[in-house]
Amino acid sequence: MRPLTTGLLAALSLAVLAGLGVGARAYRRDMALGHAALAGRSQVVETAVGPVEYAEAGQGPAVLIIHGSGGGFDQGLAFSEPLNGVRRIAPSRFGYLQSPMPADATPDRQADALAELLRELGVDQAVILGGSAGALSATQLAIRHPDLCRGLVLVAPALYAPDRPPGARAPAPPVVDALIRGALGSDLVFWLGMRTAPDLMTRTVLGTDPALLARTTASERRRARETLFHILPISRRRDGLIMDGATSGAPPPYDLEQIACPVLAIAARDDLYGTDRAAAHVARTAPAAELLMFADGGHLWIGHDQALWAAVAAFVQALPQDA
Repeated sequence: MRPLTTGLLAALSLAVLAGLGVGARAYRRDMALGHAALAGRSQVVETAVGPVEYAEAGQGPAVLIIHGSGGGFDQGLAFSEPLNGVRRIAPSRFGYLQSPMPADATPDRQADALAELLRELGVDQAVILGGSAGALSATQLAIRHPDLCRGLVLVAPALYAPDRPPGARAPAPPVVDALIRGALGSDLVFWLGMRTAPDLMTRTVLGTDPALLARTTASERRRARETLFHILPISRRRDGLIMDGATSGAPPPYDLEQIACPVLAIAARDDLYGTDRAAAHVARTAPAAELLMFADGGHLWIGHDQALWAAVAAFVQALPQDA
C-alpha cells in the first residue's frame, strides 16, 4: 500500500504545484542542490551494528555532534558551525543517509555504535553534543560509555521529563498511517510544503512559532530556512524520521544519576516540543549539570544562536583536558 500511497501523494503534489504556478524547474534545482550538498563529504565506518556514516570539520578537542530529527551528518555540521576551535565529528544516526537502520535499532544501540565510531577514529574522549532527538543516544552514550565522555551538551533535548506532555501521536488507522509514511518518503510532498506553507512547516516540523521569525534578524530567518532545506532529500532520511517519531515522542526515563561527566542542558521555554521541561529535569537530576534556559526562541532557539554557541564554547573550554 505504501508505494501506491506515495505515488498518489506525488501526483496530487504535482497537480497543486501546477495550480500554484510553482515551477517544476525550481523543484529539480532544489533537489539537485540537496544531493550535491551530500556528495563526497562523508565517510563510512563499519561497526558491530552496521555501517555508520560521519564527516569531520575543524581541529582541536573532539566534539561528537549528534543531529536531531530530519538530519544527518550535514545537519550536524551545519548547525554546529559557530563552534570554533574544536574537531567536530558529525555522524548520521540510524536510518539517515548512508547509516542504515538495523533490525533491532534503539537509542542504546545507536550509542554503542557511536562509541565504536569514536574508538575507530582514535578519539579517547570527546564532548558529546546531542540536539533534539539526538539527545537520546547522546545521553545513553554518556551513561553506557562514561570513559569516552568529557562532557555532555543537550540542546533542546527530546528526553523524558515527568511533566513533559507526550509528543507521540496515538496509533493511526492503517490508511492514515500509510499517508503519513508516504509523505515522509516523498521529496516532492515535503518540498511543496516547504515552499508553499513555510509558517506551517516552521510550527509543525521545527517546533517554533513562526511569529518569532517575523521579528528576528535576517540571518536567523535564513538559519530557519536552511534547517528545513537540510531535510531534503527526505526520502534518504525516512527510516530515521520514523524511528525518531517512535522513540522521542514519549521517551522512557533514563538513569541520569549515572552520568559521571559535567552536563550543560539548553532549551527555550516556548519550545513547541516541550523540551524545556526535559532540559530542566536533566539539570535537576544529573549530578554535575547546569541549565541554560532562554525565555523564548522555540525549538530552534531563534534570536539566541550566538548566545547558545558562546555558552557551549565556554563549557567545552572549562572542561579538564584529561577528565
